[in-house]
Amino acid sequence: MNGKYIDEINVGDYEVFQKTVSESDVYLYAGITGDFNPVHVNDVTAKKSMFNGRIAHGMLTAGFISTVLGTLLPGPGTIYRDQTLSFKKPVYFGDTITAKVTVIKIIIEKNIIHCETVCFNQNDEVVVTGIAKVMPPKKMES
Repeated sequence: MNGKYIDEINVGDYEVFQKTVSESDVYLYAGITGDFNPVHVNDVTAKKSMFNGRIAHGMLTAGFISTVLGTLLPGPGTIYRDQTLSFKKPVYFGDTITAKVTVIKIIIEKNIIHCETVCFNQNDEVVVTGIAKVMPPKKMES
Protein backbone atom coordinates (compact mmCIF):
# COMPACT_ATOMS: atom_id res chain seq x y z
CA MET A 1 0.00 0.00 0.00
CA ASN A 2 1.41 3.35 -1.04
CA GLY A 3 0.42 6.89 -0.26
CA LYS A 4 0.08 9.62 -2.84
CA TYR A 5 2.83 10.11 -5.39
CA ILE A 6 4.20 13.60 -5.96
CA ASP A 7 2.22 14.03 -9.20
CA GLU A 8 -0.98 13.38 -7.23
CA ILE A 9 -0.29 16.15 -4.70
CA ASN A 10 -1.13 19.84 -5.07
CA VAL A 11 -0.27 22.94 -3.08
CA GLY A 12 -3.18 23.50 -0.70
CA ASP A 13 -3.95 19.81 -0.20
CA TYR A 14 -4.40 18.99 3.47
CA GLU A 15 -5.35 16.20 5.85
CA VAL A 16 -6.12 16.06 9.57
CA PHE A 17 -5.87 13.59 12.44
CA GLN A 18 -7.70 14.05 15.74
CA LYS A 19 -7.15 12.40 19.11
CA THR A 20 -8.10 13.04 22.72
CA VAL A 21 -4.98 12.81 24.88
CA SER A 22 -5.45 10.48 27.83
CA GLU A 23 -3.46 9.90 30.98
CA SER A 24 -2.48 6.47 29.67
CA ASP A 25 -1.17 8.03 26.43
CA VAL A 26 1.17 10.21 28.49
CA TYR A 27 2.34 7.34 30.73
CA LEU A 28 2.93 5.06 27.74
CA TYR A 29 4.92 7.80 26.01
CA ALA A 30 6.95 8.37 29.18
CA GLY A 31 7.67 4.66 29.43
CA ILE A 32 8.71 4.34 25.81
CA THR A 33 10.95 7.42 25.79
CA GLY A 34 12.12 7.46 29.40
CA ASP A 35 10.91 11.06 29.82
CA PHE A 36 9.43 10.99 33.31
CA ASN A 37 9.57 14.76 33.82
CA PRO A 38 7.32 15.40 36.86
CA VAL A 39 5.25 17.96 34.94
CA HIS A 40 3.96 14.99 32.91
CA VAL A 41 3.64 12.25 35.54
CA ASN A 42 3.52 13.78 39.03
CA ASP A 43 0.26 15.55 39.82
CA VAL A 44 1.48 17.17 43.05
CA THR A 45 4.61 18.62 41.42
CA ALA A 46 2.78 19.58 38.22
CA LYS A 47 0.14 21.54 40.17
CA LYS A 48 2.97 23.72 41.53
CA SER A 49 4.32 24.36 38.02
CA MET A 50 3.47 27.20 35.67
CA PHE A 51 0.94 24.83 34.04
CA ASN A 52 -1.06 24.20 37.25
CA GLY A 53 -1.36 20.52 36.38
CA ARG A 54 0.03 17.67 34.35
CA ILE A 55 0.57 18.19 30.65
CA ALA A 56 1.32 15.93 27.71
CA HIS A 57 4.82 15.77 26.30
CA GLY A 58 5.28 18.23 23.46
CA MET A 59 6.75 15.51 21.28
CA LEU A 60 3.73 13.28 21.92
CA THR A 61 1.58 16.03 20.46
CA ALA A 62 4.02 16.56 17.57
CA GLY A 63 3.76 12.84 16.88
CA PHE A 64 0.24 13.42 15.60
CA ILE A 65 1.82 15.34 12.71
CA SER A 66 3.79 12.21 11.87
CA THR A 67 0.52 10.26 11.89
CA VAL A 68 -0.89 12.53 9.19
CA LEU A 69 2.27 12.37 7.07
CA GLY A 70 2.73 8.62 7.37
CA THR A 71 -0.87 7.51 6.99
CA LEU A 72 -2.81 10.20 5.12
CA LEU A 73 -0.76 12.81 3.22
CA PRO A 74 1.32 11.72 1.44
CA GLY A 75 0.70 8.48 3.38
CA PRO A 76 2.37 5.06 3.52
CA GLY A 77 5.88 5.00 2.08
CA THR A 78 6.57 8.65 2.95
CA ILE A 79 10.06 9.49 4.20
CA TYR A 80 10.11 12.20 6.89
CA ARG A 81 13.15 14.40 6.16
CA ASP A 82 12.87 17.48 8.38
CA GLN A 83 10.57 19.16 10.87
CA THR A 84 10.63 22.48 12.70
CA LEU A 85 8.46 22.79 15.79
CA SER A 86 7.28 25.61 17.97
CA PHE A 87 5.31 24.75 21.11
CA LYS A 88 2.72 27.48 21.70
CA LYS A 89 0.48 26.19 24.49
CA PRO A 90 0.41 23.18 26.80
CA VAL A 91 -1.73 20.14 26.06
CA TYR A 92 -3.60 18.89 29.11
CA PHE A 93 -4.97 15.42 29.77
CA GLY A 94 -8.40 15.26 28.13
CA ASP A 95 -7.61 17.83 25.42
CA THR A 96 -8.71 16.83 21.94
CA ILE A 97 -5.92 17.68 19.53
CA THR A 98 -6.29 18.06 15.78
CA ALA A 99 -3.13 17.85 13.70
CA LYS A 100 -3.44 19.49 10.29
CA VAL A 101 -0.84 19.15 7.53
CA THR A 102 -1.12 21.43 4.47
CA VAL A 103 1.08 21.23 1.38
CA ILE A 104 2.77 24.61 0.80
CA LYS A 105 5.55 23.79 -1.69
CA ILE A 106 6.33 20.99 -4.14
CA ILE A 107 9.79 20.31 -5.57
CA ILE A 108 9.07 17.70 -8.22
CA GLU A 109 12.68 17.20 -9.39
CA LYS A 110 13.77 16.29 -5.83
CA ASN A 111 10.55 14.45 -4.90
CA ILE A 112 10.13 16.69 -1.85
CA ILE A 113 7.11 18.48 -0.49
CA HIS A 114 7.04 21.14 2.23
CA CYS A 115 4.05 21.18 4.54
CA GLU A 116 2.76 23.60 7.11
CA THR A 117 2.06 21.63 10.27
CA VAL A 118 -0.23 22.83 13.03
CA CYS A 119 -1.89 21.21 16.03
CA PHE A 120 -4.78 22.86 17.82
CA ASN A 121 -6.99 21.93 20.74
CA GLN A 122 -10.75 21.66 21.11
CA ASN A 123 -10.92 25.43 21.68
CA ASP A 124 -9.18 26.11 18.35
CA GLU A 125 -6.08 27.30 20.23
CA VAL A 126 -2.84 26.55 18.39
CA VAL A 127 -0.58 24.35 20.50
CA VAL A 128 2.17 23.40 18.00
CA THR A 129 3.30 24.87 14.66
CA GLY A 130 6.04 24.01 12.22
CA ILE A 131 7.16 23.07 8.75
CA ALA A 132 7.76 19.49 7.57
CA LYS A 133 9.76 18.36 4.57
CA VAL A 134 8.94 14.89 3.32
CA MET A 135 9.51 12.63 0.34
CA PRO A 136 6.36 10.96 -0.97
CA PRO A 137 6.64 7.36 -2.13
CA LYS A 138 8.18 6.93 -5.57
CA LYS A 139 6.48 5.08 -8.39
CA MET A 140 8.25 1.87 -9.27
CA GLU A 141 9.66 1.77 -12.78
CA SER A 142 8.31 -1.15 -14.82
